[in-house]
Amino acid sequence: MGSGTVDAVLADIVEYWWVYAAMPVMAAVIGYLTKLLAVRMLFEPLEYRGIRPFLGWQGMIPARAGKMAAIAYDTMTSGLIDLQELMSRIDPDELVDELAGPLDEAVEDLARELLSEYQPGLWDSLPEPARALLVRRVQAEAPKVVKQLAMEVTSDVHAVVDVRHMVVSNLVRDKELLNRLIRDVAEPELRFIVRSGIYFGAAIGVIQAVAWGLTKSPLVMPIFGFVTGWVTDYLALNMLFLPREEKRFLGIRLHGKFQRRRAEVGVRYGDLIAKEILTPRNLFEGMLSGPKSDKLVAIVQREVRRTIDEQAGIAKPLVILAVGGRRFQELKQDATARVLRTAPETARSMFAYTEQALDIRNTIAERMKVLTSGQFEQIIRPAFKEDEKTAVMVGAVLGGVIGEMQALVLIYLPMALGILAV
Repeated sequence: MGSGTVDAVLADIVEYWWVYAAMPVMAAVIGYLTKLLAVRMLFEPLEYRGIRPFLGWQGMIPARAGKMAAIAYDTMTSGLIDLQELMSRIDPDELVDELAGPLDEAVEDLARELLSEYQPGLWDSLPEPARALLVRRVQAEAPKVVKQLAMEVTSDVHAVVDVRHMVVSNLVRDKELLNRLIRDVAEPELRFIVRSGIYFGAAIGVIQAVAWGLTKSPLVMPIFGFVTGWVTDYLALNMLFLPREEKRFLGIRLHGKFQRRRAEVGVRYGDLIAKEILTPRNLFEGMLSGPKSDKLVAIVQREVRRTIDEQAGIAKPLVILAVGGRRFQELKQDATARVLRTAPETARSMFAYTEQALDIRNTIAERMKVLTSGQFEQIIRPAFKEDEKTAVMVGAVLGGVIGEMQALVLIYLPMALGILAV
């Protein structure tokens, strides 16, 4: 580059300083807007908006809710928690103690309803002390039944609840919760992505100003807008995770933004899983209504029938004679159905104990500490990796469009007004 060229560029900078000064500023704006939009496009909108298949958009994570939910489950269970091991922490005796009051109340209501319905004459003829004695006999047996159920469930939880189906179906149904599983955990990293667009964009804007001074080509604006969107997206995404291990270069600490926050991520992630995904309520509902619910129904039915038969005792033939064999079987089936129907309300009292016993939050936080860097990265990396190329390309195209608008504002419009010569 000759001295004449340098002098000409310097003279142009002095004359049109506002054009050169605006380039880094507008490049920073381009970087910020493309990053902000890229982050928003990950999560919003929850449902497809527009005209399918091309004139519309759905957030990248909600659009792949099934796959992302399956990845989330695999991440949870591959190195963080073993649900069977967690369930072994539940003490059936303590569980029964937590259910004592609600269980007695539920059993009393059940006994009175069934007996008054299936043998109204006999029940109505009994004095209240006799009725109460009969109810107390059933109540005394109920804790044994509940303990037996608890022992069978905790010994092989996967036999009665399809945990993967439960987690995936809940996350697919509640896409906002799926978003939060990524967004809440990676909130600082998402803010970094957006802010980084300003810094990277401004730096590229300086190079853009030099290129404009040398070429005076209007194509510089859209080309550098495209490059700004592409490079800033690529750098920001990779700086979240790389380098995986801390390194020093010229005294500067180099470590992936997400990798640095392992302890904090463990607490946030564990809290979200414990409070909203693998909750006692969700597990219980999964047992009652999931694909394997027939297993639990069979266990409950077996225990209810056994209890009724035992309570009938030596009088069972007389009971069958009085009620009828078919009605006696119907009574046992009806009892099972009512037990299952009232179970969610009765079980509420044990949820606090179960959550404390499982201790999912602290378990995840502790096990997060011993993951390898690669395993830890997988907590949120799939959310970005799945559509990383799409996000980078969208950022580049948007950068090019905004760059063309930049050229319109800084070059074409001033030229039309006669205040800029090219």
